[in-house]
Formats: sequence, structure tokens, C-alpha cells
Amino acid sequence: MIKKYIKILTVLGSFIAFSAQADILLKDNTELLGRWNLYAEAAKIDGEKKAVKVEWDFKDNGVLQTTSTDSVGRTKEMKIAIKYAVENGEIKKQTKPGQEKYESCKVVEKAADNMTLKCTFLFYFLTKI
Repeated sequence: MIKKYIKILTVLGSFIAFSAQADILLKDNTELLGRWNLYAEAAKIDGEKKAVKVEWDFKDNGVLQTTSTDSVGRTKEMKIAIKYAVENGEIKKQTKPGQEKYESCKVVEKAADNMTLKCTFLFYFLTKI
């Protein structure tokens, strides 16, 4: 009898853990519009976060304006406009300006003014400005 309860609790626990990691599907870009502070990136969601200073501004016309700040480099600020769209609940964004190559980014966490994206190679941690 105890073995049965342990098996049920194990299955229930793994279901809860799996559902906690379920991706959030976006209906359209309205949940993204505006300025976001991209403050960290990591190879794994629970891995070591590398601090970055980048602003992402999702425009209604399908343009993602990125502004990165480099306090130690020669260029203090760099602005790049890339295309993006919301398709099948995911963000599709250009990997390089001027090239029609896109990567998919899934929203894995979104609460109030915080959002975590899982893109092809990195997780991005953002806060709404």
C-alpha cells in the first residue's frame, strides 16, 4: 500500500515539475510591446547568469530595436534594428540584420514585468521598463 502511494506521489511530482516548465504561448505581440531591460543571459535556465546591458524595444510594426551599452569598449552604445514576429505562440527574430535567417524564442516564464526567453542557444532574462 505504501509503495502505491509513493508511486502516485512520484508521478504527481514529475507532472507538476513538467508543467512548471511548460512554455507560455503568446497570442500576438501585444504582450511584448514596449521597452524591456535584458539584464542577463545564461546557457541553462538555472545556470550561471552573465550580466548584460541591453534594451529591447518591441515595436508594433515588427521591428525589435536593440540598444546595447558597453561601458569598457570603444563604442559606448550600439543600436541595431531587427525584424521579429509572433508565430505559433513563439517569437521569431532575425539573427542578423539584413539576413532573412530567424531563430525561435519561447517564453518559459512570464510574470507581471518579468520574462524569461529560451532562444536557440541562450536563455534571456528581461524586465519591463
